[in-house]
Amino acid sequence: MISASCSNAPAGTSTGSSGGNTAAATQNAPAGTGTGGGISTTATREQAVKFAECMRKNGVKEFPDPDASGQLTIDAIANGSSLDTNSAAFKQSISVCKDLEPPGFTGGKRSPEQQNAALKFAQCIRDNGVKDFPDPANGEPLVDTNRIPSSARDGGMSILNAAMQKCRGLGANAGASGGQ
Repeated sequence: MISASCSNAPAGTSTGSSGGNTAAATQNAPAGTGTGGGISTTATREQAVKFAECMRKNGVKEFPDPDASGQLTIDAIANGSSLDTNSAAFKQSISVCKDLEPPGFTGGKRSPEQQNAALKFAQCIRDNGVKDFPDPANGEPLVDTNRIPSSARDGGMSILNAAMQKCRGLGANAGASGGQ
């Protein structure tokens, strides 16, 4: 499940006009106490740090470290930084560092029903003023502000946030959770 905190927007979205990601996207990553079969939070964070170091070493110099809890997700990278997750350098680094990728980094595929809802969500967003909102590909973030040029214009995030409020039920049907 993806969850959003500090936001009324669907998960995987950026709601700050300064480019900061106020949605903390998380996955059902393995967790444990470190004594059972699960991966401890410390081990997960260490893996995420090694992954970030690998990404930087392989050409994505501004790749961020995980947050204090060890969370590092593609949604946070796509929406919370200026990195272009579609660039050749990013894709090459992801390929090289794949074995170090932390649990839950790329999220998961939506079910056929969720993907259908994701497409309806995208249409709803377009119908509510964000004409350049793309259809989300399965396995990709529901909302990637790097792919919505109008979100970078004055007032663009306000229009996007208003549309996401109107369409949040469809976002929830697409697998997003967390908004009020």
